[in-house]
Amino acid sequence: MIRAAEVLSIDVNETKSIILEFLRKLLEESGAKGYVLGLSGGVDSSVVAKLCVEAVGQEKVLGLIMPSDTTPKEDTLDAEHVASMLGIEYEVIDITAISHSLASICKHEFQASFLAKGNIKPRVRMIVLYYHANILNRLVAGTGNRSELLIGYYTKYGDGGVDCLPIGNLYKTQVRQLAEHIGVPSSIVWKTPTAGLWKGQTDEDEIGLKYEQLDLLLYYLCDLGMDVEAAAKLVNVQTELAKNIFMRIKRSEHKRAPIPMPPIPTILARKRSTQNPLGL
Repeated sequence: MIRAAEVLSIDVNETKSIILEFLRKLLEESGAKGYVLGLSGGVDSSVVAKLCVEAVGQEKVLGLIMPSDTTPKEDTLDAEHVASMLGIEYEVIDITAISHSLASICKHEFQASFLAKGNIKPRVRMIVLYYHANILNRLVAGTGNRSELLIGYYTKYGDGGVDCLPIGNLYKTQVRQLAEHIGVPSSIVWKTPTAGLWKGQTDEDEIGLKYEQLDLLLYYLCDLGMDVEAAAKLVNVQTELAKNIFMRIKRSEHKRAPIPMPPIPTILARKRSTQNPLGL
């Protein structure tokens, strides 16, 4: 049986060095004074927080813990534990009231799906993160990984609204490898991933695959360019599941692409060039 940890094995020391240099250089070039990030109590945010601390120092990292009424209590406790372990400043800001308030302003609220209501929460968190970042002249460090980014498993202008993605080129399987290397507690590394958008929600139930299967599938489809049936066979998953993942990649392209615009500036540039060949 093919194991994701073997196929997607990384040099953890090299990977760590590359990310640390990236974080230091980005901060220096931006002129910002540090990083702000959301701490969820999961492995991704814990890894990013630890790397930010190692890159620029604990005094330049602020962690915001933003639970809602659908956030498991243990996630908040884990987030506080990580912040305390790293020695960083952190704040706990409950976003329940503001999320409910925003949901209630729309007269179509009765038509809202779990997803529509759930997406309000990461968008509120984005606003809170940037409010702190603007006040303190800091950058918002995102916590998304490659597995989530490729299938669009994040909220546009929510957890996708960040200044950088330190682990954005690492699959979830690889994030766990790095997490163990840098000392993230095992209880956090291997806890069941959840976005906490509604009660009982878990990533893997919603996606329909374990991350180990998803990562291999994405690697074969996106990195090696295999067709869906061949990739499904290698990962030992049903073809229909693999097709669903492939469609997720296609349908979420708009999240990863620049905002589309009609090519009017190009047309005007051609017009100016025709009227005045010197461009004056």
